[in-house]
Amino acid sequence: MLTMLTRWFRPPDAKASRAPSSVAFYVAGQAVWTPRDYAALAREGFQKNAVVHRAVRLVAEAAASLPLVLKRRGAELTEHPLLDLLAHPNGRDGGQGFLETVFGHLLVSGNAYVEAVSVDGAPRELHALRPDRMRVVPGQDGWAAAYDYTVGGQTIRFAQGAEPVRPILHLTLFHPSDDHYGLSPMEAAATALDIHNAAGAWNKALLDNAARPSGALVAGGDLLTDVQFARLKEELEANYQGAANAGRPLLLEGGLQWTPLSLTPKDMDFVEAKAAAAREIALAFGVPPLLLGLPGDNTHANYAEANRAFYRQTVIPLVKRTAQALAHWLAPAYGELLHLEPDLDAIEALSGERESLWRRVSAATFLSEDEKREAVGYGLTNLRTPAKGHAS
Repeated sequence: MLTMLTRWFRPPDAKASRAPSSVAFYVAGQAVWTPRDYAALAREGFQKNAVVHRAVRLVAEAAASLPLVLKRRGAELTEHPLLDLLAHPNGRDGGQGFLETVFGHLLVSGNAYVEAVSVDGAPRELHALRPDRMRVVPGQDGWAAAYDYTVGGQTIRFAQGAEPVRPILHLTLFHPSDDHYGLSPMEAAATALDIHNAAGAWNKALLDNAARPSGALVAGGDLLTDVQFARLKEELEANYQGAANAGRPLLLEGGLQWTPLSLTPKDMDFVEAKAAAAREIALAFGVPPLLLGLPGDNTHANYAEANRAFYRQTVIPLVKRTAQALAHWLAPAYGELLHLEPDLDAIEALSGERESLWRRVSAATFLSEDEKREAVGYGLTNLRTPAKGHAS
């Protein structure tokens, strides 16, 4: 295994990256919420909540699987160094795996950082860096002047200089009150996430304790002294309250009797509260609940309609803005104006819309062939121009 020194002090021309709470429950009438930071949200959300995990993977995998089309002055390029770079960003990841990591960071954190490793001014590798290790260093004008990446007790500063390609691309989701960092959908859904996790933990604790319901302690005809009452209350709060102690049997003494209460999870509306929280989580990520197998959603008539809405409203906008940012960031290295966009014809969920459009355009006898091609998004010609220096 490479030592830490080997990882940090590579030769200058080496093509390698330079950068290697609690669940909410009710105790004494107060809620404990998951902290709004990357580590807590990743742990309580993506790692412990099935709805969040599936929603993030569904969006990230769908977005990363969309082919990207590279254009120069409106003509599609089938060969170009930028396409090769995106297809093989580094020695560890393929193109789809790299983009899936970028989209995953963006959904969990609201931020994604991509490092470009350049040799002789040309980008040779792209690496996705963990958002929790990165910090923005603002300049005097308020914009990011550098980025500090900390790992293993060491910090590397990426200065955003005037090179053809800046070393760091910072992708963000819209945040209304932060100039530098984005807002994660998981943070917006954190309350629903805590409720969903708490309901699951409570039900699990009930099952672990033979699903015994709550009850009341009856002292008979004798009144408890203040000391006895305080001691009993302290023991109840310390040993029998909270989700982890749900249904735990009591050890009684001094004539105390236990009277169970007919309070069921349905009475506490746990089932509906958990389902509502799951739908809110799906809403925050832009995933139709039907695609996650959640009950009680009648917005979409069928699965095909839900899948179409998922691509139109969530996946395509996310891929478009990310592709535009990548092209704007990397194009100066090639000295030309390039444009990246997703190939919508490759989306099977939109095949019905595409077929309907082609049928209507083909039936329009008043349009010329070039006008028909432009109407369906293929431009005025059928040329697929190769990049300079590449054979056609």
